[in-house]
Amino acid sequence: MFSSDERSKSSSAGEALDSAGFEQVFRDCAVDLHGYAFSLLRDAAAAEDVTALAFERLYRSRARLDRTRGTPRAWLFAIARNAALDELRRRRRQPLETHGSGHADTAVAGGEEIARVERGAALQTALQALMPRERELVLLKFHGELTNAELARVLGISESNAGTRLHRALLKLRDACAQLGIEDVA
Repeated sequence: MFSSDERSKSSSAGEALDSAGFEQVFRDCAVDLHGYAFSLLRDAAAAEDVTALAFERLYRSRARLDRTRGTPRAWLFAIARNAALDELRRRRRQPLETHGSGHADTAVAGGEEIARVERGAALQTALQALMPRERELVLLKFHGELTNAELARVLGISESNAGTRLHRALLKLRDACAQLGIEDVA
């Protein structure tokens, strides 16, 4: 059982994420969270499932949300990370199953759009060249917009280790992009 101090601390953490607060977190994070999940899974349907699951779990645990351990955004990305990794593990156990093409249909409307799509495809290729843990760090940092402290909490490592790993991953990403002829990335 909780002491009265623990209950009040727990409920005050929950009050910080009431219905209006949850709706704001949803508006602020849904697109980025889906993009992160899609980048990991390369399957739109699975990314939608992971996104929905992350919001559902955050909603159910909102009363226990401890802001000293991270922002609701960081919690969401940690939940989504775990759910996406579970999905990837499940896929490895089912090697003959196909998992979607991973490519969204893109309507091309001019040279600018073509260049943007080509750059995005090349960047995805460069990201795929990274080791999975490096790719995960980059995606959490830029899709999740997490601080190094939040990255450390999500990954269960020290903040300085998170910063060092991120720096190394970005160097590798820059090298991979340079080999593909992409400039001004990472």
